[in-house]
Amino acid sequence: MSKYILKKLSIRPVRPSNDVDFLFELLKERDPRANISHKKLPTYASHIKFVDSKPYKKWYIITAYDSGKKLKVGSIYLSKNDEIGIFVSKRFQGNNIGKSAISALIKKNPQKRYLANVNPKNSKSKRFFENNGFKLIQYTFEKIK
Repeated sequence: MSKYILKKLSIRPVRPSNDVDFLFELLKERDPRANISHKKLPTYASHIKFVDSKPYKKWYIITAYDSGKKLKVGSIYLSKNDEIGIFVSKRFQGNNIGKSAISALIKKNPQKRYLANVNPKNSKSKRFFENNGFKLIQYTFEKIK
């Protein structure tokens, strides 16, 4: 369980020059076996290019306050195909940050439908999206030559 008492959770747009290091640290925390977008950690240089390319329709840093100090606790995005991607730093997980961040993203970007692509091996993410009102609609297969 987290040792933080987080308050005033909010999301703000990613600012590449200020957030690239934080986003890379988040990327390093992810389990590549449970990820669908990459199987190994990209280089820092390729990460910078990716962030600078503005790859998503909307991309936010999740922030919260702990003892009066504003902290970056995760990131959330809405892809050009209306897919939500979210990752909360491991040290802040267990504080309902994901649920609040999805609510904030939906409030800022109202539309009828949102998707979330999850690796079938990532049971934690599957549970998270199911617990937040998402329904399983398909399995996607891939063939690599």
